[in-house]
Amino acid sequence: MKKFIGVDLHKKTIVICVVSKDRQVLESRRFYCAETQRIHEWFAAQGPFEVVVEATASYEWFVQLVEPHAGRVVLAHPGKLRIIAQSTRKSDKLDARTLAEFLALGMIPEAYRPTPRQREHRRLVRHRHYLRGRITSIKNRLRNILADYNADRPNLFAQGGSEYMRGLALLGADRFVLEGLLKELSLYYERIHAVEKELQEFAKTAPPTEAAARKLLATIPGVGTVTTEVFLSEIADLQRFSSQKKVVAYAGLAPGQRESAGRRRELGISHAGSGILRWVLNQASWQLVRRSAHWQRIFEAIAKRRGKKKAITAISRRLLCVMTSIVNSGEAYRPAA
Repeated sequence: MKKFIGVDLHKKTIVICVVSKDRQVLESRRFYCAETQRIHEWFAAQGPFEVVVEATASYEWFVQLVEPHAGRVVLAHPGKLRIIAQSTRKSDKLDARTLAEFLALGMIPEAYRPTPRQREHRRLVRHRHYLRGRITSIKNRLRNILADYNADRPNLFAQGGSEYMRGLALLGADRFVLEGLLKELSLYYERIHAVEKELQEFAKTAPPTEAAARKLLATIPGVGTVTTEVFLSEIADLQRFSSQKKVVAYAGLAPGQRESAGRRRELGISHAGSGILRWVLNQASWQLVRRSAHWQRIFEAIAKRRGKKKAITAISRRLLCVMTSIVNSGEAYRPAA
């Protein structure tokens, strides 16, 4: 008899529910995540089974542990599954039994599982983004201290900026904090240079399709190394999207709509998916608008009707479609007349 196993995975424990094809509960178990040998032995003794687990941040170790024994391992998309659960059960709670029952019914919306290389790439890119955030935070704190002395200036972090700050007459506490922040800033600069070097080495080992994508994306004005690496790591595999509309939705740039009493009202973008991807597309879009007369005309036309913020979001959406198109087609970017 084939079994359907739902796994509710937490940081320290996992809860397991086993059901039959007709959704009768056969067994429920609970393990500590640290008990990997017991978990391995239990799954090895189950016979034919399929297993489902939510695609949370910590699922990979579990999938690798049970994959050799399972007929199929399914990663459930948490957001989509909650919508289904709420529509069928009046609740969005995704416990082990709910997961198992939906697996038996064939109702699990699956999430994408990145390859090991894609996971490495994403880890490096997101770490660089984290470091950039820390650097920005430290710079803001330094400016805040100097603002109390009317000593802030635009080129504070250009060459000679550190000497300028150290030469100011500050109160003892402010001097202590400033020196600590400067040391911290220097450390983060070292770290970000290290991760950028690691990304360069990582790119050298790229398979042909990934290497070709890098060259193609570099032909777009305003799309530099940072934008390219974020796009490739966050999208992971364009072949899993059947249309540009789905790529836009995945990036959280799809505008929503609400229709009532025959009237349609446009909502803001969904903000689903990767925030890093939306951020980098926004930054690249400003560069594109500054460098290309064609894109500037489009931006200005939208801005007159919708404002600059919505206009740059629209440019981000179009830029994402262009990036998707040239990678899929294998043809370099051709500037519009």
